[in-house]
Amino acid sequence: MSLANQIAAHLPYLRRYARALTGSQNAGDAFVRAMLEAAMADTALMGALEGGRVPLYRAFTKVWESAQSDNVFAGDSTSEHEAGAQHRLGTITPPARQALLLTTLEDFTIPEAAAILERDVPEVEALVAEAVAGIDREQKTSVLIIEDEPLIAMQLEDLVGGLGHKICGTAATRTQAREVVTEAMPGLVLADIQLADGSSGLDAVDDILSLGSVPVIFITAYPERLLTGDRPEPTYLVTKPFQEATVRAAISQALFFRSSKPLG
Repeated sequence: MSLANQIAAHLPYLRRYARALTGSQNAGDAFVRAMLEAAMADTALMGALEGGRVPLYRAFTKVWESAQSDNVFAGDSTSEHEAGAQHRLGTITPPARQALLLTTLEDFTIPEAAAILERDVPEVEALVAEAVAGIDREQKTSVLIIEDEPLIAMQLEDLVGGLGHKICGTAATRTQAREVVTEAMPGLVLADIQLADGSSGLDAVDDILSLGSVPVIFITAYPERLLTGDRPEPTYLVTKPFQEATVRAAISQALFFRSSKPLG
């Protein structure tokens, strides 16, 4: 496989990570583009990417950390939402967020995350612990679960309840989701894509967002279908089968930015 094809195979997942880190499709994609442009201008860096996912994410991390040190964030803070998100970013140690997302959302091992962040393994373990402690301090909210598999729905209910959040309802179809929202607007939505009656979780979420802004985490067995770059894409995306730590990290990140509206 050529280097270009190797990089292309990993890009959907790098873009997912970048969006989760920034809370924005536009900002995350801008950082990924900046990394690719840097690689194209530096033959040594391009050659280093032959090692697979770890060097690719390490190259991205260098671009991200350079922007942080220069106090640069992709996109202008022209709206109240963007300004608020950037303020919240400033309250959380960026390396802790990186370490948590790398080891949960992206499923890297602690040693792999250490290589990406260019830190010692004990330091990365401490950063993950710091981020997990931050999750416990997140504002509690009500959660709507849109999922047509009963066992998965129950697993998500237990997980969400264990984090101290309230379940305002579960739905296996778009119609059921509408009925729940009629009774109470949730503070967070966890949504499958394919639902029991053939309806779409995307459409169910569109119904909810037409009533107000609420953070949404999509859960799907086929994330590459939603990470094509051809249409507006979800900022928060978890792959099935999922690890509970991955869902916890996504919930933390979504509540951290407190909106499904992207920056920029």
